[in-house]
Formats: sequence, C-alpha cells, structure tokens
Amino acid sequence: MFSGRVQGGHSGRWSEAEGVVSRLPLAIFFGTPRKLPKAREIPGRVVVLDIAFASEASGDDSFHKISMAFIKGLGPRLVAWVDHHDSKEHGRFKEDPRFVLHTKAEHGACPEIITPALVERFGPCDSIVCHSDFDGMVSAAKWQRGGVEPYPGADDDARAVDTRIGHPGPIGEQIDRAIRARPRDLGLLGLIVRHLSEGLTDPSLWPPIQQAARELDAIEQNTRRIAERYRRLPPGIAVVEATDQGPFDKTLLLLIGQERERVSVVLDRGTVTMAAAFDSGINFLALLGLSGGMPTRVSVDRSTLPAVWKALGVDPAEVKLALQD
Repeated sequence: MFSGRVQGGHSGRWSEAEGVVSRLPLAIFFGTPRKLPKAREIPGRVVVLDIAFASEASGDDSFHKISMAFIKGLGPRLVAWVDHHDSKEHGRFKEDPRFVLHTKAEHGACPEIITPALVERFGPCDSIVCHSDFDGMVSAAKWQRGGVEPYPGADDDARAVDTRIGHPGPIGEQIDRAIRARPRDLGLLGLIVRHLSEGLTDPSLWPPIQQAARELDAIEQNTRRIAERYRRLPPGIAVVEATDQGPFDKTLLLLIGQERERVSVVLDRGTVTMAAAFDSGINFLALLGLSGGMPTRVSVDRSTLPAVWKALGVDPAEVKLALQD
C-alpha cells in the first residue's frame, strides 16, 4: 500500500521518511485498486480520486473485500468518489450522488472530470485518497486547487500519460518519469503532489523530481534489453518473460511489445500483464470475464495463465517453445 500525507498548517516542514508535507490543507493518501489505506486511519471527510473498483483480477470477490469494505469503513465520511475506469459495479451507485463514475472511453484521464463546479458541489473535505500515478496526483492537486489545473495543459498531459496517445508536454513528461522511476517512494510522491498543488511556484521543489526522472534512464536501458527477448506468436501476440531480469519499466516494455504486435504480454514473477493501444477496440475485461478495470491494460495473477492464453487464442505449447529459444 502506498500512503503519504499532506497535512494542514503552514510550517513548511517536510519529512521524506514519512511522506509528510505540512504546508497544504488536506491529508493525501496514495492507493491502488488492489491496495487501499485503512479507512480508520484517514481523518475527517474524504474524497477518493482515480481509484478503480477492484475486480476479479485482484482475487475472488475483490470488489466486496476491498472496494466495498473501504466504502463501508468510511461510511458518511465519504464525500465523493470520482473515477474513470470501467466497472460492472458502477450501476449499484447510480442513485448515490457521491459517486461520479465514468468509463475510460468517456474520459481518458480523471483530472478532466474535476471542474470548479464539481469541487464546489461537494464542499470542503479533510483528506484525499488518490491513485499513486501521474493521473491520480494531478487529480489530487486539481481538487485542492478548487478544480483549477496545476499548470496550463495538465489535463492534456494526464490524458496523454494515461492513454499513451500522443505525448505529454515537458512538465508532465518529467513528473511522470520521476513517478515511474520511484513508484514506491512516498516522500517523492508527496513532494510531487505538493508541488502540483502549489502550481509549481516553488523552484526548490524541482531538483529532487528531476533527479528521480534521470534515474529512469538506466531503468529504460534495461527495459529495452529485456524487450529484445520478445517473441511474436499468432494471432498477433508479442510475449516476453521478464522474471529476474532486473528493474524495468513495465509501461515502456508493454509499449515496445505493441510496436511488434497488436497485443503485448509481459510475464513477471507473480503477474501476467497484457496491453493494447487505447484506440485498438480490444477489451481485455470482456475477454477475461473481469468486472472492472482498464479495458486495454490488465494485470492478473500468473496462476491464471492458462485462461489468459485461451482468451487470447494462443497455443500454450507455442509459447513454451518460443520462450525456450
């Protein structure tokens, strides 16, 4: 679980070890659909941004065990839940005005949903739980800024990063690279939210972000080395085994695979991740019978690999032979 906090007060004290910035008015907690902070540890009125409902990809009955348990744990303290990922569970909240739920096709990124009118509609909150990626962090910053972009073009950058269609501008690219280089560095993630929330007005906050972004260079170099191991299989699948190959950027590895075939599949120690272009028309959720997530990028437990090959129309014997080469 990723969780950091941005607390009220104006002392400006920064604790990298705890991921705490005590300058901004809200407490910020990071999470993913599979791993959310404990509801009892989040203070006051809570807004949840860019967090998809958990699906079967996270385990049996994960929606109830993770998402619904979190919602019930927050109870009336939940002010709003704003998200743009597909889920069959959206319908159960259609009469609850706290839930602003869209699909990936409707909104390629979450920040564009967050407008001044939306923030004003829900009123004050004390804490934000956001996805620990660029899309989620821009969403958190934009909410703190009353629905105003942290910088001109931030919404477009978030859409480019989250859909991988087009390219983000230099600001978005640098911040995204920093996050991808250190996705579990709570101190860095908290600093990024702070910098975005302040409208990038403090130049002293740029150096640690720039340093982290530079660290992605070596990771990308290793990722491209791993990509040389891709094998192409019918019907239009590129597959690579990345277990024990050193640190790599999974997003880049998947994109390189899509340069070779329509669908790329990365095998890691415990997971299988498959991806296709945002505008490919492929829906892995439907293919795998999953109730929610991102239609064009899905990660499942490696134990489900036989079902994955069947859904993709791949002969497991051909995979085995290809990966032995």
